[in-house]
Amino acid sequence: MTTAQDNIPRGLALCALGYLCFSMQDATVKWLVATYSVPEILLFRSFVVVAIACLIGRRQGLTLFRPRNPSAILTRASLMLMAWFSYYSAARSLGLAELTTIYFAAPVITVALSVFVLRERVTAGRWAAVLVGFTGVLTAAAPHGEISDLTPALAAFFAAICWGMSSILIRVISRSDSTASQIVLTNGFFAAACAVALPWMWRTPDLAALAMMLGLGVASGFGQFLLYEGFRYAPASVAAPMEYTGLIWAFVYEYLIWNDVPHANVFGGALLIVGASLTLVWSERQRRRGFRGATISSPNTAPQ
Repeated sequence: MTTAQDNIPRGLALCALGYLCFSMQDATVKWLVATYSVPEILLFRSFVVVAIACLIGRRQGLTLFRPRNPSAILTRASLMLMAWFSYYSAARSLGLAELTTIYFAAPVITVALSVFVLRERVTAGRWAAVLVGFTGVLTAAAPHGEISDLTPALAAFFAAICWGMSSILIRVISRSDSTASQIVLTNGFFAAACAVALPWMWRTPDLAALAMMLGLGVASGFGQFLLYEGFRYAPASVAAPMEYTGLIWAFVYEYLIWNDVPHANVFGGALLIVGASLTLVWSERQRRRGFRGATISSPNTAPQ
């Protein structure tokens, strides 16, 4: 399998669509965890995600289940399992916007780790996009900033750490294994782990809840596929700030589902988030154009 060449605009677009799907997932989880256990929700979600990934990667045949980098995939699956359990548990106590805000420490962690793990060169523009985006997150979430119980907040932050570390591994694993293979193996691991705990936590879902759990899997499956493909084309430090766009959708869903009306600072924060992401896209295009121009002109300046 050949390594995908960097195509940053395509990677950023794929990541943005992936985070839109994940925002739908978060709203569904917030609704379901009030009644059903985390392992049950995650089990249904994982089964649907595996089915979608098998459909997408059907042309790979049995190689879909034969990873070239199994240790990295297993490590990432373990990190993601801890992230999902922590995040789903925190969703019981925190509002959707507040939950998303704490979780959005992940892009900062991803950018920082990309320097040490992937040896990526993080430009001033990339750091600025992360910091401006996070400022937008804090600005938008100000009305929801009071946390009465520290435990859910710490759980959400732990999930952010695990997610930031796993984002780095996506870039590493994508050099050797296909997106579909990663999704099948990771979510198969989730399903097996949740099945062990299920006998003590099972509650038969009604028809509406079952439909939501299956829909959760669809949103998550397509979100993962888009995100994995995005990290295949764009460096982790570049793609990470696109996660901030998910906050906009978090406030939209909180208004539509729980009738929470956003305040003026929410819109101000959203503008910072969108502005940071768009500025990142523009700066990366300019940087790549400058690099290509230097490459083309270099033969003319070489000694004869």
